[in-house]
Amino acid sequence: MALERDDRDAAALEAGYEKTHRAYELSGIFGAVIMACWLLLRIVQSAPVSLWWMTLAALIGILAADFTSGFVHWMFDTWGSVDTPIVGRLAIRTFRHHHVDEKAITHHDFVETNGHNFALSLLPGTVGVLWVRPDTATSFDVFFGMALLGLAVVNTWTSQIHKWAHTEERPRIVRLLQDARIILHPGHHAVHHKTPHRRNYCITLGWLNAPLRAIHFFETLERIITAVTGAIPRADDLGELAAVEVAAEPDETRDKPESSLPIGA
Repeated sequence: MALERDDRDAAALEAGYEKTHRAYELSGIFGAVIMACWLLLRIVQSAPVSLWWMTLAALIGILAADFTSGFVHWMFDTWGSVDTPIVGRLAIRTFRHHHVDEKAITHHDFVETNGHNFALSLLPGTVGVLWVRPDTATSFDVFFGMALLGLAVVNTWTSQIHKWAHTEERPRIVRLLQDARIILHPGHHAVHHKTPHRRNYCITLGWLNAPLRAIHFFETLERIITAVTGAIPRADDLGELAAVEVAAEPDETRDKPESSLPIGA
């Protein structure tokens, strides 16, 4: 099945990046940094926990960030359109544009690349600040706050890591981290950009893509949502006829090992 996109769509979607959106991103960066520092200060002022618990909290936060990147990516790739109220121009436009022109992200500056993820990090940062109260914080409170801080901090890096997965010239340290599969590898992410874009949604580390695929996590959610609402996944991204055809077919590459798939740069 050949699915083609009009290159003119890329220019129209790019033009959707408005001054109000940039103002939102700048506010998100400022707010997220303040909230993360505030949470860190509350943790430092609270009862200390062992290094083992700190490590476990960091790991939970990192995995939560990877899952969040996948869930949000799947949600905005799969449902809605640019005209969807609030989130259409705020988030869905960016994902549609990326499928039309996956290299456009490499030309975005720091704010356009990372602002939205910084803004999303305000949520776990705020929850952490409200949860961890130094005068009364228990060891669990501190542990939970550390996990939230890990989630917030790693989440702010998601779009930058995603950008590096599309960038030809990358710092040596980034290449080493990618080759070690510590952060998202270009070859691993390239699989997502094979139409119809329904694999490897996690774009921070990519660690959870295989487990989520093994349990058919996103496919099951799509079937449930379609059964309840009648909505067809990816109807806006692929076109309704193509989306219906894709939804009716099994993912032929779903259970193939990554080594049998294209690796990319």
